[in-house]
Amino acid sequence: MTPSSVHDIRNLALLGHAGCGKTSLLEALLATAGEIGAAGSVERGDTVSDHDPQEKAMGHSLNATLAHLEWAGHWVNVLDTPGLPDLAGRALATLPAVETAAIVISAASGIETGSRRMMAAAAGKCRMIIVSKIDAAGADCAALMEAITAEFGRECLPINLPAPDGSRVIDCFFGPEIGAATAFGQVGATHDSIVDQVVELDEALMAQYLEQGESLDPEQLHGPFEQALREGHLVPVCFVSARTGAGVRELLDVLGRLLPDPTEGNPPAFLKGEGAGAQAVEVQPERDRHTVAHVFQVSNDPYRGKLGLFRIHQGTVTPSSQLYIGDGRKPFKVSHLLRLQGRNTVETPLGVPGDICAVARVDELRRDAVLHDSHDEDYFHIVPPRYPQPVFGLALIATKPADEQRLSEALARLVDEDPCLEVSYDTRGRQTVVRGLGEQHLKIVLEQLSSRWNLQLNTATPAIPYRETISAVAEARYRHKKQSGGAGQFGEVALRVEPLARGAGLQLGDEVKGGTIPIQFMPAVEKGVRQALAEGALAGFPIQDLRVVVTDGKHHAVDSNEVSFVTAARHALIEAVLAARPVVLEPLLHVTVKVPDSHFGEVSAELAGRRGRVTATDSPASGWTLISASVPMAELDGFESRLKAISAGDSEFVLDAGGHEPAPGEVQNRLVQAYRSQGAAQ
Repeated sequence: MTPSSVHDIRNLALLGHAGCGKTSLLEALLATAGEIGAAGSVERGDTVSDHDPQEKAMGHSLNATLAHLEWAGHWVNVLDTPGLPDLAGRALATLPAVETAAIVISAASGIETGSRRMMAAAAGKCRMIIVSKIDAAGADCAALMEAITAEFGRECLPINLPAPDGSRVIDCFFGPEIGAATAFGQVGATHDSIVDQVVELDEALMAQYLEQGESLDPEQLHGPFEQALREGHLVPVCFVSARTGAGVRELLDVLGRLLPDPTEGNPPAFLKGEGAGAQAVEVQPERDRHTVAHVFQVSNDPYRGKLGLFRIHQGTVTPSSQLYIGDGRKPFKVSHLLRLQGRNTVETPLGVPGDICAVARVDELRRDAVLHDSHDEDYFHIVPPRYPQPVFGLALIATKPADEQRLSEALARLVDEDPCLEVSYDTRGRQTVVRGLGEQHLKIVLEQLSSRWNLQLNTATPAIPYRETISAVAEARYRHKKQSGGAGQFGEVALRVEPLARGAGLQLGDEVKGGTIPIQFMPAVEKGVRQALAEGALAGFPIQDLRVVVTDGKHHAVDSNEVSFVTAARHALIEAVLAARPVVLEPLLHVTVKVPDSHFGEVSAELAGRRGRVTATDSPASGWTLISASVPMAELDGFESRLKAISAGDSEFVLDAGGHEPAPGEVQNRLVQAYRSQGAAQ
């Protein structure tokens, strides 16, 4: 079957912390819906989602996997996403493709770092919470529900309640079992809480409900219910056990009857154009309009080539469709329109608005690309999720020089697959540097480079990305003059530098009057300025957060040329920066550490010993402490292994970019001296 109507489709992303039960839940849903004969298990390595050998070996999802099921006339697309904190980018990339973000929280583990992160990231989506593993030993669903309400708000309301022994769940919405025994709460009161929350958004229903005392059936509540989901006024909570099947059928009913179809959710934002001139455009989930889709995931398969998963937001896609990729001028023919059930694919004749399909062997596909069938949609692009910045770096060196080119090509493919993986070349250290969200992220990348491309690599700690900036206004003038017979060189540039707020980047200004620098040489002046900014002035690090204003200059009718003004501008910029009280900026990282209460003191001392500054502490669950701190990147080498040693492995941490701050005097002096010594040696 293929969905024929947009109203039949439900799109859902399973999000949450590693080990919360997302993959097992998907197996239970697929088995109950009859899509697979029996549910697989992560331990046996036979699940629909985790089909990659690396996933099976680790026992964790490493990529988002698409599966589908049919239930009560509805077509449900489910994306099972990675829960490892270091792979958050791969999970976040699915958000523009779905209407509903389902945050899965284990009843055994409670609210975890990944739960919070994904709940916050999905704030613009319709959200629901699925409490899994309700049959686990020691699971306290009542305490967890209280924690969910305290953490995420009183709009989190249960749709059903677990039985006292966790053997089943009791419906509190469609046909509430009034008086049934529950692990906590009362069915009638729970039903009333949901209805009260929903009718607040519809005055007519509110009057009918309050003044006439009439009960409202689910069909009457459908419109306000969807509005409540869209506005974040309601976050329904369901309870389930993938192992025993408790609550699985009830969850399928909720997916089909209560979750929004593609016309009822909050659509992702599309823009036309770039920068300040970009304008918001409206994309409608209607069949008779131009096709607009977006690629939210690509993978490079040795047998299928590049495989792109895309969500259709407008129009339809068939095997005969001719689609443009982004601003490309040459379309490609779809030929084989695919549906995915984990690793397995089947060809389909039609993709309708709201559907999620795939296409293979199109090398030009890239993540976040917009696919369209008309030049009217040229320059359309989707606003991507806000991804965490890659901050954990590793320098890679191929053991065989002949493999350097293969390494470059392999890294380019991995970056295409992962929005939180970056590759750069450090000219100062002459290193290829790959950056991700943590040590585990880069371990996964190294394993992929070895297993998929047979690359043997050496690794090293990369240079710390220090920066320079200024703290005062200063001016400088530099004349470049060279006479050696024949045509000479002449160019003079005067400029002013002004400090900007941290993170402001670079601003360029032009106050030249009277043509003292001819307009044709202004690009050369900018080139010289940018060269100097990249090289650094104080300690050899890129300069940022300043305004550079070219104020004056001189030229010669015969001897002035591009080289002359590049050289003059470069030297003028360096002299101005050195006169503007320059400082070295060191990169900081926000570190969030979850540790047992008994190790709080040791971990705090460890952070302090690394020049860390604790900014907040919290108690997410009984016996646990969450420590937030700001730590210089240079001081975090070996932190993960030290943390494991302190807590006997019973801890976890997440890194996020924390900007740059002036380095302490002793650090700055050491870096400046090293730069001067290097210059003297050359």
